[in-house]
Amino acid sequence: MKGSFLGEFEEVVLLAVCVLKGELAYANEIRKEVEKHTARTINLSAIHSALYRMERKGFLDSQLAEASPRRGGKRKRYFDVSKKGFDALCEVKRIRESFWKLVPVSELKGGTL
Repeated sequence: MKGSFLGEFEEVVLLAVCVLKGELAYANEIRKEVEKHTARTINLSAIHSALYRMERKGFLDSQLAEASPRRGGKRKRYFDVSKKGFDALCEVKRIRESFWKLVPVSELKGGTL
C-alpha cells in the first residue's frame, strides 16, 4: 500500500483538481479552491509539494502550457487527475462512508462529535 496512500491534504488537493478540471487546474487556482472549501490559509509551496508528490505517485498527470508575456514568459503547469488518482479518491470515500454508517445516530444527534 506504500506509495498509494492518500493523506488528508492530498485528498483535498486532488478533489480541487477534479473540481477545476482542465485550463483552471494550476497551482494558484487549486490553492484558492482548497482555501474556499477548508476555510484555511494555504501556502502555495504546500500546494506545489502535494501536486508533485501526487504526480510521482501516479495520482496526477500534468502538462505545461505555452509561455505568455503576461507571466513574463513563464509557463503554467496544468494538472489532471489520473485513473489511479480517481480510484484512490473513490476508495477514500468508500472507507469514510463505511465508518460514518457505524457511528451511532445518538452520537450525531447529541452533538458530541
